Amino acid sequence: MAKKGLLKMRELAEASGVSAGTIKHYLREGLLPEPVRTSRNMAYYPPEFVDRIKLIKQLQEERFMPLRVIKAMLDEDPERVRALVELEDRILERALEGERKRVSAAEIGRRYDVPREVLDRLEELGILSPNSRGYGPNDVKIVEAISRFRAGGYDERIGFTVYDTLRYKRALEELVREEIKVIMERLAGEMPPEHAAELVASGAEPLNDLISALHAKLLVEELERQRSRRG
Repeated sequence: MAKKGLLKMRELAEASGVSAGTIKHYLREGLLPEPVRTSRNMAYYPPEFVDRIKLIKQLQEERFMPLRVIKAMLDEDPERVRALVELEDRILERALEGERKRVSAAEIGRRYDVPREVLDRLEELGILSPNSRGYGPNDVKIVEAISRFRAGGYDERIGFTVYDTLRYKRALEELVREEIKVIMERLAGEMPPEHAAELVASGAEPLNDLISALHAKLLVEELERQRSRRG
């Protein structure tokens, strides 16, 4: 069996980094095909089991997927699942690279005229997500925007509060879910993951411009619609 490249359970566990008990559980749940059995108590496993087991564990631990969902995905198209995971990883790696740089809370206080209690409430609402080293680049842009809003008169005195940011967050959450779904459907497996991640990164700036222009256009259309109703 060794000459055919098949692995014993001990060898499979070592190569995949997953315990024999976990592998047996995957077998019972139907996540792995049946091994090659030479007797009632002896079985050998194809080497491609190694990558499949690693993928299952990754989906469990990094994406918190239940085994029944993983099984359904693998039963449908295991190569597609692997392509999706690789693309997600590349896109996330690129996004997190820019987030490593941090600006301290003290520096934020010096740069922007935003009260501490406003920053704290924005964090509670999930708009900002600072860590022990401070605020990431996107958080800084949000604080800067809030500061400019307040400088222009959008503050509590006329009824604007941090809770107004939630309507944009909720609307964008749905938009982002749809965007990621489209990206994955169209790019995963169609080109190398690194190339696809570069494509996504290059589209970020024009996408922001598109959203900004559409927002301005829709704002005018809605105001005109409301005026015509009153007329």
